[in-house]
Amino acid sequence: MHAVPSSFARCFALFLTCALLLSGCDFFKKNQAPPQGGRPAPVVGYITVQTEKVTLTMQLPGRTTAFLVAEVRPQVSGILQARLFTEGADVKEGDILYQIDPAPFLAAYNSAKAALARDEATLVAAEMRANRVNDLVKTSAVSMQEADDANAAHKQALAMIAVDGAALEAARINLDHARITAPISGKIGRSSVTQGALVTANQPTALATIQQLHPIYVDVTQSSLELLNLRRSLESGQLKQSGENSTKVTLLLEDGTPYAQEGDLKFSEVAVDQSTGSVTLRAEFPNPDKVLLPGMFVRAVLEQGIDDNAILIPLEGVMRDFKGQAIVMVVKDDNTLEQRRIDASRTIGDKTLVTSGLKPGDKIVIEGLLQARPGMAVRPEPAASRGGGAQTQGTSGTAPGGAGAPGAPGAGQPSRQ
Repeated sequence: MHAVPSSFARCFALFLTCALLLSGCDFFKKNQAPPQGGRPAPVVGYITVQTEKVTLTMQLPGRTTAFLVAEVRPQVSGILQARLFTEGADVKEGDILYQIDPAPFLAAYNSAKAALARDEATLVAAEMRANRVNDLVKTSAVSMQEADDANAAHKQALAMIAVDGAALEAARINLDHARITAPISGKIGRSSVTQGALVTANQPTALATIQQLHPIYVDVTQSSLELLNLRRSLESGQLKQSGENSTKVTLLLEDGTPYAQEGDLKFSEVAVDQSTGSVTLRAEFPNPDKVLLPGMFVRAVLEQGIDDNAILIPLEGVMRDFKGQAIVMVVKDDNTLEQRRIDASRTIGDKTLVTSGLKPGDKIVIEGLLQARPGMAVRPEPAASRGGGAQTQGTSGTAPGGAGAPGAPGAGQPSRQ
């Protein structure tokens, strides 16, 4: 009587266990993660390469040089009586700077003047005697010898007049040189002598130096190789001359601020410096406010030429491989990435000038480069901003990082430019 219910209970328990196992399998199937192969393609931001007109410039180091420089030296010897200028002031050509004691020069001038007056009186007497003798010789009242002597004395008196005139002029010049005047207009420096000092004619030490600062020269140096490359680019038509008659030049001062005035390139040296392999270029700048002083270090920005079909890409899109070659990630038509080498010749602002490796219409990745690999399938979208979004890392220069760091060469990712 009791065997049948026990067998039924066991069957019911087995059925309930199987039902629970089946429901559990369905639960785990519904909640398991999707397979790895089902990940969506990463999103990258790109820009489309276009050509544009660019004026190419170069920065060269230079020094300022005064337009005119005159060292003031005495031309006569004597005791300095007075200094008649203020050190550091502007002087005009002809202004009296120093006064040398004029007494000895005045005495020499008066002596020469008196000698001239004496010889002028002698000339009158000699001329009158020569005239009388020449009349008497016609009637044979005097001999020919006496006539010749009278005429010779007359000519000698004339020669003495000329000698005395030259001596008087020399004395006058020396008297004028006792007042030392400014040979040019400009700003005068400090004086090397004081009142009471003895100065000598043509002494090696200058009394003071005058420099004309408006306009002012800027001498810069350029390597002969750069000069040759520029000439080839202009001859081939890759670049066009930026100006017909002269090249415009701008300046950056020592603190990096731009100078307000624009200058003109005047000439370049006809020889290359053998020690440096460079050529000196000279530019002229207006300097009405005397902002530029001789000897200042500046950087000159010279216009090289105009490229009508230049390709510029953002710096954040350029990386470097292990050999230092510039590379970019290009989105192909099938939405896969291609690593391409380029020639990045120079940086212009926040962009790189590309001379080869890209063409108009190429799509360059500038956002999402940290997860980009050659051959990877991506979802390309126009960059959110020209400067890149939140995924862009680093700026110009090699990004720091050791082996295993994101974007580091040791992790298999080229370094950022």
